Amino acid sequence: MNLEKELLKSQALVQCNRIIKYIGDKELRFAELMKLFFKGEYRLTQHAAWPMSYCIRKHPILAKPYFKKFIDQLSDSNAHPAARRNIVRLLQFVEIPKRFHGKLMDICFQFINNPEEAVAVKAFSLSILSNLAEIYPEILPEIKTVIEARWEFETPAFRSRARKILNQV
Repeated sequence: MNLEKELLKSQALVQCNRIIKYIGDKELRFAELMKLFFKGEYRLTQHAAWPMSYCIRKHPILAKPYFKKFIDQLSDSNAHPAARRNIVRLLQFVEIPKRFHGKLMDICFQFINNPEEAVAVKAFSLSILSNLAEIYPEILPEIKTVIEARWEFETPAFRSRARKILNQV
């Protein structure tokens, strides 16, 4: 399969599932997808992001070699919004190496506090912080403060995710 050609065909769910099935748990095929994802071309990154996040959700071990690149991408203010959204989506479901915890917490708090950030990115960031709070319970007061500060300005989707987290605090 010519993965780049397939990614550029369409972004339909059927096509996404076809790519996910092709990649499966194969590290070399996933590496090819990641190369295309990080290539930086707007449309290609956008189309690679969706199957990438679902491949990792099915096979979390595939994420292991890419954590530094994920964090770097999240730190890049010029990164494609689809890249940010799908990286934070997948980071909800994987065990994040300890050396990235602090930087990722900072990034997630920045996303939540940014009024311009997409709602999905904020919601996924809340989940990541909630997961990390199991290891670092001392961040719970900050999570609560940020949620309360953003509450009146956010969408029902944000509030729904935030409410679930506040019920756990």
